[in-house]
Amino acid sequence: MRLKASYVLISLALLSPSLVLAAPAPAPQTLAAVRSVEGITEYRLPNGLQVLLVPDDSKPTTTVNLTYRVGSRHENYGETGMAHLLEHLLFKGTPKNPRVWGEFTQRGLRANGSTWVDRTNYFASFNANDENLRWFLSWHADAMVNSFIAKKDLDTEMTVVRNEMEMGENSPDGVLFEKTLATMYQWHNYGKSTIGARADVENVDIARLQAFYRTYYQPDNATLIVTGKFDPAKVMAWIRADFGRIPAPKRALPRLYTMEAVQDGERSVTLRRQGGVPLLFAAYHIPPGAHPDFAAIEVLGRALSEAPAGRLHKQLVEKSQAASVFSFAAGLADPGFMIYGAQLAPGQSPDAARDSLLSTLEGLAQQPLSDEEVERAKARWLKDWELRFSNPETVGVALSEVVALGDWRLFFLQRDRVKAVTTADVNRVALERLLPANRTLAQYIPTDKPQRAPKPEAVDVAAQLKDFKGVAQIAKAEVFEASPANIDARTRRFELAPGLKVALLPKGTRGDVVTASLTLRLGDADSLKGQEAVAEVLTQMLDKGTANLTRQQVQDRLTALKAEVQWGGGATEWVAQITTTREHLPAVIELVGQMVRQPSLPAEALDEIRRQTLSAIEAQRKEPEALVAEALGQHGNTYPRGDVRHFRNFDQATEDLKAVTLDQLKAFHRQFAGAGRAQFAAVGAMDEAAVQTALRKAFEGWGAPTAYKRVERPLVAVAPQRFQIEAPDKQNATLLAQLALPIRELDADHAALLVANFAFGSGGSSRLWKRIREAEGLSYDVRSGIRWAAQDANSLWQASAIFAPQNRAKVEAAFAEELARASKDGFTTAEVEAARQGLLNYRRLSRAQDPVLAGTLSSNEYLGRTFAASQTLEAQIGAVTAEQATAAWRKYIKPQSLVLAVSGDFKGK
Repeated sequence: MRLKASYVLISLALLSPSLVLAAPAPAPQTLAAVRSVEGITEYRLPNGLQVLLVPDDSKPTTTVNLTYRVGSRHENYGETGMAHLLEHLLFKGTPKNPRVWGEFTQRGLRANGSTWVDRTNYFASFNANDENLRWFLSWHADAMVNSFIAKKDLDTEMTVVRNEMEMGENSPDGVLFEKTLATMYQWHNYGKSTIGARADVENVDIARLQAFYRTYYQPDNATLIVTGKFDPAKVMAWIRADFGRIPAPKRALPRLYTMEAVQDGERSVTLRRQGGVPLLFAAYHIPPGAHPDFAAIEVLGRALSEAPAGRLHKQLVEKSQAASVFSFAAGLADPGFMIYGAQLAPGQSPDAARDSLLSTLEGLAQQPLSDEEVERAKARWLKDWELRFSNPETVGVALSEVVALGDWRLFFLQRDRVKAVTTADVNRVALERLLPANRTLAQYIPTDKPQRAPKPEAVDVAAQLKDFKGVAQIAKAEVFEASPANIDARTRRFELAPGLKVALLPKGTRGDVVTASLTLRLGDADSLKGQEAVAEVLTQMLDKGTANLTRQQVQDRLTALKAEVQWGGGATEWVAQITTTREHLPAVIELVGQMVRQPSLPAEALDEIRRQTLSAIEAQRKEPEALVAEALGQHGNTYPRGDVRHFRNFDQATEDLKAVTLDQLKAFHRQFAGAGRAQFAAVGAMDEAAVQTALRKAFEGWGAPTAYKRVERPLVAVAPQRFQIEAPDKQNATLLAQLALPIRELDADHAALLVANFAFGSGGSSRLWKRIREAEGLSYDVRSGIRWAAQDANSLWQASAIFAPQNRAKVEAAFAEELARASKDGFTTAEVEAARQGLLNYRRLSRAQDPVLAGTLSSNEYLGRTFAASQTLEAQIGAVTAEQATAAWRKYIKPQSLVLAVSGDFKGK
């Protein structure tokens, strides 16, 4: 996996993998404590390995992240894409661990890697387990020095990486991002895409790749981060045993010294392709991420782009010149970049949007940001930082970025700098950086007296941190066992009139964070006819203001309450996903009640949502993934237009959206909104009595004139068919196959079919993965899964793959052969055993995620279930035999009944 865009570096003398540790292994080394800041303790081995331990028992999961300080910035001429290619090959194994993805799947590890310009990292989260943690640490140590990096693996993985490259080529905004950086950087490697040049990737020399591996994959160039639930003493002992035996490298790391010169005039780039909607970027050079000014740059971006108060949002979106605006600042080891962008809806003028974008950005000298704008942006940035720091699974991965900047403590220093940044700081940085001569856009304008941005400079990270002191140590949270029995034992269930079912699971969390889910169920099949677009728009209007609060006041209130509230759903249900803290949950519930009971429904918000949604629809019309989904959705669509079960194509969705009026929104709300059939679930730190009081205040006595009745979705017979859809100028193609199944959750064959599908198409040990990705290297992503129906015997099996258009025939043939083989030969005992273990581990990991747990508790209240059903299902999964899995597969998966669609640029292929 690559991140955004990047590249790779130097090759030294080649060392054969067989020579590593060929001499007698040295004795384990001492792991010395270095420093401790805010719950994170740093250790060092004599061989140079840096270790960060972040113990947190609040969630029953562990996350391990190994970061190497090497990325595309370190690549030499002809080696672009090498860092990313090496990331792929590391998963090909070692003599000791030849089946890496299979081990991940069997152990239930949610694992992956990513490559960016300054670093490469490999990470996994899993249910806290000494055996899995011990194995994963030992694999990291083994992979650091003993990975195959073999020619045969390079040959098969090459097509997978090319497919990933082609997938990126399908994205106009991704390609425009790469072109923008290439125009900004004339000398520095930040201007080269992480995925690399096709010629470099296709012709990479295995000896150079092995030399690159031996140079940078060494303990003195790595940081090992362990977060979550674990025993620090055991982990330190394992690290000493595994990593301590690796000798300190004798080579010196190459010194990188290229610095991009000050830009001396406007630059431009134009990209022309089919499909999508107009998109504008205005990009500017900025200092490194460790520079004191980077905090002001972060605040500047939020103050300018965030809805609804941001300057760009008000100037472009509210004035109908763009559908949406955004910003992104890259804090990198060397001077980086910030990008401000605008996405346009069909019919909007790129020239007018460009002029407004630039005049707003480069007009801050005449209209500087106010204290109110800066303080609002700071508060939202700090709220997001606190929410991220409260999650042990995200902290370890987030530290990768600051490790790449030179010191992990920059994670906290940046927070303190944002707290201290002033309005004067933000306006000064804007005047220094948002200059025409420092800009890259799709045009060129000569300037008689060009202004210059400050000279690029390196940062002495040690000097920046010499006076830094962290805040008080974070208190340890409660140890929580996420087993079905313990979840049921700890959950408090009750009902509030007129029909709100509540499930509360109080438990300790890092930072006293709590996650909640509210679901309101609406109407019936007859009353909801023709209302789908109205309901969809209305859900997006719920956070745009209330009877007592403007849209901005709602957002400011959420920021003050350290809360995120996201509304979703459609015609038959509205769902609010809530994240906040213990002390603020009652107030957030009250605010959510105001949003859903008394939305103000402003006309300008309706216009904004309409433009954004039309823009999104237009952007999808040429995308292969959307085209196959549209084809299969329409095939066998027996419900008439207006029925909520009818599948609407792009044209119908556009027509319905354009017809939505404010009067329709108000009428829908009067007729359907209510808590007569609703569920609320919360997981985390909470005051139960206060939550119950807040729920009564917000929802008690609030019914709807139209009562809820479930819309039934019985199985509909669909004729088998194959569709081939042209998607011109798209370098990545998509296959989607599906089959309706006469089965529901918890039916007799549920467990057996789950296991069979996992063995066929889920995870790194599945047949589809091993055949189409690993053996033949045809696809970056291939899988199958089942969308289980809870109440109607109408579940959906789907399989998908992405691939280069010229490989269509090979992908279809391999897919068909594997389907036929599964039906003919069934599944082996070994495959079923691996699938059972993988499934159970993934289910345990899922229960450890508070948002998932809250959503499941809410769903269970609607379905009348408890987690005892999950416990029963897992017992059944654990008992599935190869014969049972094979029988279930043959009973339900009928290859001759499949509906299949492929889409891509197949002309001449």
